[in-house]
Amino acid sequence: MSSLALASIQGRVRELAPGFVVSLIVAAAATFLSEHYGAPVMLFALLLGMALNFLSGEGQCKAGIEFTARSVLRIGVALLGMRITLEQIAGLGWKPVALVVTLVVVTILVSVVAAKALGFQRLFGMLTGGATAICGASAALALAAALPNHPQKERATLFTVIGVSALSTVAMIVYPMIANWFGLSPQNAGVFLGATIHDVAQVVGAGYSMSTETGDTATVVKLMRVAMLLPVILAAAMITRMQGADPTGKRPPLLPMFAVGFLVLACVNSTGWVPQVVQGGVNELSRWCLVVAISALGMKTQLKELAAVGIKPILLMVGETVFLVALVLLLLHWGA
Repeated sequence: MSSLALASIQGRVRELAPGFVVSLIVAAAATFLSEHYGAPVMLFALLLGMALNFLSGEGQCKAGIEFTARSVLRIGVALLGMRITLEQIAGLGWKPVALVVTLVVVTILVSVVAAKALGFQRLFGMLTGGATAICGASAALALAAALPNHPQKERATLFTVIGVSALSTVAMIVYPMIANWFGLSPQNAGVFLGATIHDVAQVVGAGYSMSTETGDTATVVKLMRVAMLLPVILAAAMITRMQGADPTGKRPPLLPMFAVGFLVLACVNSTGWVPQVVQGGVNELSRWCLVVAISALGMKTQLKELAAVGIKPILLMVGETVFLVALVLLLLHWGA
């Protein structure tokens, strides 16, 4: 490597380091608070990041915050592929697979239609619907990375992350009560919890609070929903590519590189050759990347912007959540 190239890399590192380090510190603080107070780590990261939004203006931290919110986010999404194996999906049979595919497709379609009816762009409905149907904050961040840039994109993403994090926490408490009220068997209760709760951590908490069997089933069903992230990202990229939605005129790639990474890691993990310690390490690295990225996204927004969204986006997300619960219960009843 030439001295000129080395100097360029060193200069780039010096430029990005302040913003990245600040994002990392915020992520560490959010993780500490989450572990001690039990609230979603993404929510803490967002709130702490927004408290430091002055750092994203002109200054030493700006470039690093931009890099973290964009590139580190995509790395974290790609690493999510290490959570998925084909064996896990095959172990439950075809019915849960059909249920997951159906609920993801129908929920996103209904969300897009509802968003349009409420006066929003269809892409906002795809963002909130994908977050609701797939895996909460992680899906919102992944879809946002795949969608084209527009002036309200970051605010819509932040609002979606806050909404799904809050709703997921409520669901972790309320949904086991619903499963008991409907008299669901341990396996069906696991399918219900895994198919309806937004974030993985809350699915695990709710499932194992009922029984080991319920927790195991809920976790696998939830990972099946995570696996739907790739085809949804591909569909989103194709739609925006056909619409030419990017105002810069630059068409998004048909399959973003972070989606390719997700697919490759999922295939590697399915071989069974990956040691447990490596799998756990990659999953933890993915979690950290996403928390660091959402910290940076929080720093890029203003509280007054989120306060200006009004009641309609809240109604949209609550409606999507209620619709998902009703749809899963209906599908479970038909499949009984």
